[in-house]
Amino acid sequence: MTIWMRPENPERSGPGRRPGYSRARITQAAITVADAEGLDAATMRRIAADLGTGAMSLYRYVPSRDDLIDLMLDAVTGEIELPDRPGGDWRADLSLVAHRTREVGLRHPWQVALANRRPTLGPNSLRVYDFTLATLAGFDLDIDRITSLVGMLTDYVHSAVHREIGWLAEARRTGMDTAEWMSAYVGPYVAQVVMSGRYPMFTRTVREARVSHLPPAARFQYGLDHVLDGIAAGLPARGDGHPAVAAD
Repeated sequence: MTIWMRPENPERSGPGRRPGYSRARITQAAITVADAEGLDAATMRRIAADLGTGAMSLYRYVPSRDDLIDLMLDAVTGEIELPDRPGGDWRADLSLVAHRTREVGLRHPWQVALANRRPTLGPNSLRVYDFTLATLAGFDLDIDRITSLVGMLTDYVHSAVHREIGWLAEARRTGMDTAEWMSAYVGPYVAQVVMSGRYPMFTRTVREARVSHLPPAARFQYGLDHVLDGIAAGLPARGDGHPAVAAD
């Protein structure tokens, strides 16, 4: 039975001591540990110790660690702030989803690694998913096409954020930012590869590429614009007669 079908409060009603814990409290304690030390550190035993109780007492509220991870994923997804419904400009609406998702991913690095491989159907996740699909509801598309186009956006966001988190982790480990690391460890080898003349396209990226030197948010936006262009190419005219791509 999924955690979303289980009763929120395992305590029986009636007189007596009130419950000392809740799913929300346990979930937040787990998120705090995962943010600081990684997902593997967020065990039921560790969460119980931080809350000052025994692990077995928490299993009454959260039956398994898989359930705990589902709760954690849904809780951080709840930090993605969106309007009640799309505003009508699909490109702006999807951009909002993408940037808010990136912000949450950077706050909770463990979340991105799970996002694609472990879908959850909690209320926050369903809210975000429904909003995202609704951005394209005004077009004459079947639901499979809508989910496929939205999947392009989701895959890009998760991949880009995962890569950004990786660079941040490497910077912390080495004490050097990307430019310093490239100069110290990769620069001499890259110069050798370029001089060999065997890899002309790679050489062009070294000599001509500019996006890789942009700040992370600008690099994210550059890639996002291309993904949105790809989505636009798959959209027919909307049901209200307006074109899929607004004029500049």
